[in-house]
Amino acid sequence: MIVTIIGLGLIGGSIALDLKARGFTNHVIGVDKNPSHTSIALKKGIVQEIADLKTAVQKANLVILAIPVNAVVKLLPQVLDYADENTTVTDMGSTKAKLIESVVSHSKRAQYVAAHPMAGTEYSGPTAAIYNLFDNKMAIICDKENSDAESVTIVEGMFKILKMPILYMDAQEHDIHAAYVSHISHITSFVLAMAVLEKEKSINNIFNLASGGFASTVRLAKSSPQMWSQIFEQNQHNLLEVMDTYIEQFKIWRQCISEGDFEALQDKMEAANAIRKILDR
Repeated sequence: MIVTIIGLGLIGGSIALDLKARGFTNHVIGVDKNPSHTSIALKKGIVQEIADLKTAVQKANLVILAIPVNAVVKLLPQVLDYADENTTVTDMGSTKAKLIESVVSHSKRAQYVAAHPMAGTEYSGPTAAIYNLFDNKMAIICDKENSDAESVTIVEGMFKILKMPILYMDAQEHDIHAAYVSHISHITSFVLAMAVLEKEKSINNIFNLASGGFASTVRLAKSSPQMWSQIFEQNQHNLLEVMDTYIEQFKIWRQCISEGDFEALQDKMEAANAIRKILDR
C-alpha cells in the first residue's frame, strides 16, 4: 500500500505517522505547497518522499486530502483526474456536502470516499503531528452507497488501523451535526478570547487570574484561522441556525442573572448537567 497525503499539517502528518508505525503502509508520499512543511516532514520521517501532485497521485493506492476544505473543493476533481482506476481517494474535511457536490458528476466519483475523523488539537503544521491522535475518536464516512465497495473497505481499514470506530452518515446530516458538536465550540472559543482580549486592555491582571477552566474553554481559539474560516464558510447555513439557538440560550441565562433568579439558573445548570450522559458513555 502506497499512501499519498496532500497536506502535511497536524491531521495529515499524524495520519502518516500512525499508518506507517502500525503497518498499514511502509511508504508515504507527501504533497504540500509550503516548502517548509515538506522539509520538516522529511526530516521528522513523517513521509518518505515528496512529489508534485500528479506524480504523487499516480503512484498511490490511497490518496488522502488533509487540507482546508475550500482547497479540497478545488483540488478533489483534479486528484480524481490523475487517479488510476484502482486508486482510492478520501479526504479529512470537517464539512462534507460541498466537497461531495464538487465531484458529483465526475466519472471517477465512486473511487472517492467522503470521510471525517473527529480528532485534532489547536495546533497546526507538521511540527504538531503526533502519534495516537486518532485513537478511540469517531470517524465518519458519508454517502457510503455512492462509493465503490472496494474503496470503502480500504478507507474503513485505514480507520481501523487508526483505532477509530466508524459511523456512517448522510453528508447533509453530517454537516448539521458537525455544526452543533464541533463548529459552534470553535466560534464560542474565538468569541470568548476576543472578549477577554478587549477587556485586558484595561485590566492587566486578567490573565494572571485565569484558571484551568478558562484555559480549557478558550483553548480552541488557538486553532488555525485559515482552516476554520473555510469550515464556517462551507457550513454557513447550519452554523447560523446553531448560533441563533446559542444566542437565545445566552439571553435566557443573562435574564436570570439580571433579575437575580439564581434558583432558575441552578435549575438550568442541573438540566445542562445531562450532557454528562452523552460525554461519559
